[in-house]
Amino acid sequence: MNILVTGGAGYIGSHTCIALLKAGHDVIIADNLSNSKRDTIKKIESISKKEVIFYEVDVSCEKSVNNIFSKHIIQGVIHFASFKAIGESVQNPLEYYYNNVVSTMVLIKACENFGVGKFVFSSSATVYGNNEVPFVESMNLLPTTNPYGETKVMSERILIDVANSNPYLSVSILRYFNPVGAHESGLIGESPNGVPNNLMPYITQVAKGKLKKLSVFGDDYSTIDGTGVRDYIHVLDLADGHVAALENLIEGVHIYNLGTGKGTSVLELIKAFEEVNLVEVPYQICGRRPGDIDSCFADVSKVARELGWRAKRDLLSMCRDAWEFEKNNQEICLNVSEE
Repeated sequence: MNILVTGGAGYIGSHTCIALLKAGHDVIIADNLSNSKRDTIKKIESISKKEVIFYEVDVSCEKSVNNIFSKHIIQGVIHFASFKAIGESVQNPLEYYYNNVVSTMVLIKACENFGVGKFVFSSSATVYGNNEVPFVESMNLLPTTNPYGETKVMSERILIDVANSNPYLSVSILRYFNPVGAHESGLIGESPNGVPNNLMPYITQVAKGKLKKLSVFGDDYSTIDGTGVRDYIHVLDLADGHVAALENLIEGVHIYNLGTGKGTSVLELIKAFEEVNLVEVPYQICGRRPGDIDSCFADVSKVARELGWRAKRDLLSMCRDAWEFEKNNQEICLNVSEE
């Protein structure tokens, strides 16, 4: 199939593009490079030995999106492009609502107008709010603790309503947990612009000396060691989950968790990283961040049953691959204090 991947130069998007190309699909990438880099396109092509088509556009712009759809026969869309930092969404809610929700509406409208029947949406476990863990797809969605989560809830509801009104349109909503790791080549991985918002790239940059120490936000949660517990999943497993969802997509709306089903605390992740890579990660305990919850991990029985997908890589592999990418990453060190 000819697949449009929005945000395809980003962390998860780039790995999914490689998985799509490996599976025999053709890829068109639309990305405004707000949190990604142009040279990732060449790295995708180098790893896959295949060419991709790239548009540097903002997919919340209807004119730009319609231009892509009019130039190519597209069979499916995988929509990653969104702002995704929880803390930042609390500080800048309007930017998050506009970018994340409007882009979803623009894309699904284009699918209707151009007769594209397959739509895979990058959602998040954040939509579960403060439900009891493990999170199950059938749960009622509670109010989330941050605007980022609300943008995902809104986008999900829009897609469900549109799919219910259009029997030609099939939608897969993937609620995934905490992607970490990198491609085994060491060429692509999580390399955000500026100071990282996610935990693993912060760990790798501290280990490399780019940043002085890691800030651990809170040690008074109701967890094994007081730090937040999350379900960390290797980005390559996550990418394979997107391909499985696309290739098995049938009429209607289908919602799946993509995780390992196991929770790991922040301190446990730091310890695993230090042990497998033989490096030290200095850290300091800070106050909680607004919007964070105690624990978040998945019930993954539905996706295993219906798609035959399950995460294959363990926590040590995630830590090892993330560090290998960081060691190969030749960017200039950030002269920034995280304190």
